Amino acid sequence: MRRRSSATWLGLSYGGLVIYASLYPFWPWVWPPGMEPASLLRLPWPRYWPSFDLWANALGYFPLGFLVCAALLRSRVRTLPALWWPGLGLPLLSYLMEVLQYFLPQRVPSLADWLLNSAGAEAGVLCAWLLHRFGALERWHGWRERWLAPHSAGALALLALWPVGLLSPLPLPLGLGQLLPRLRVLAAEALEDTPWAWPPNDDLLAPALPPGLEAIAVALGLLAPCMLALSVTRPGWRRVVLVLGALALAVLFSTCSTMLNYGPEHAWAWLSPATLPGLAVGSGLALLACLMSRRANAAWGLVVLTAMIALISEAPTDPYLQQSLQAWEQGRFINLYGLAQWVGWCWPFVTLGWLMFGVTQREAPSRLGSR
Repeated sequence: MRRRSSATWLGLSYGGLVIYASLYPFWPWVWPPGMEPASLLRLPWPRYWPSFDLWANALGYFPLGFLVCAALLRSRVRTLPALWWPGLGLPLLSYLMEVLQYFLPQRVPSLADWLLNSAGAEAGVLCAWLLHRFGALERWHGWRERWLAPHSAGALALLALWPVGLLSPLPLPLGLGQLLPRLRVLAAEALEDTPWAWPPNDDLLAPALPPGLEAIAVALGLLAPCMLALSVTRPGWRRVVLVLGALALAVLFSTCSTMLNYGPEHAWAWLSPATLPGLAVGSGLALLACLMSRRANAAWGLVVLTAMIALISEAPTDPYLQQSLQAWEQGRFINLYGLAQWVGWCWPFVTLGWLMFGVTQREAPSRLGSR
């Protein structure tokens, strides 16, 4: 199998997130009142310049430009095409997203947004070219060869997306994967007023998880990305570094999420009496998993993810969480919320598919084992 750069999968994933953030909430689609078809091609200049929109639009396309250019350069595309393809294509993508926002009443197209998006994309392309010019991308490739097994690009993309999912309001700390309750509610709404209708579950009336189960859910939430990382990491001290890094990211992004939802004064409120034992147990099990083979870590990762999805699906919805969700949907974090929410819902299921692929692969002997 031909090895693929991790920038390819990261670029595809980030591109999908950009499109999602640009068109969220995706409904309702209506023709703009009183607008001629030719007028759709002209973007208006904004009347207001919120500071959040300024840096969000400029920074939003920077990683996309960087990743697309880096993926092309790592795929041995010549330098000039690797520069002008994303240099022209990403501003066109941003322009298309702005035009489509005419049809979404909750979104406001803007010429300034397009200019900032384009500038961010061009800056990302330039940064990738400079790093390639001075050999930084080659050094990254060497680091990846020393640390990771072949065909680990998809796992790297999933590990990079994991902290994004932690930014959305969660029913439990590190509790990704609460997609099944949402599907259950959607099915109940779709079957309403039919012979097959059933009342949707009221999560607010569901009993809270006992502290022991809550601690187990937190431990599984930390253990899941660790098992994914260990399934593609070469044996040795590097595994311990990745486990400690996962613990640090879990604490950092959970704190940031709580700060965004409830204010800076409550940034550490997520560290409940059940959370700390869960983090300790998850870290300890992950360190023990460092001794297992990559294939064994992939197999046990399937067990961990399945158990985590089952527990999180039974977790009730906190009324304060519901209030926080409403604030995200109506406030300036609407795009970040929609993006992070879907990552949090889908990440465990996509990771399950990746680990199933990893279980079926035979471990090749390491060429770097003697170094």
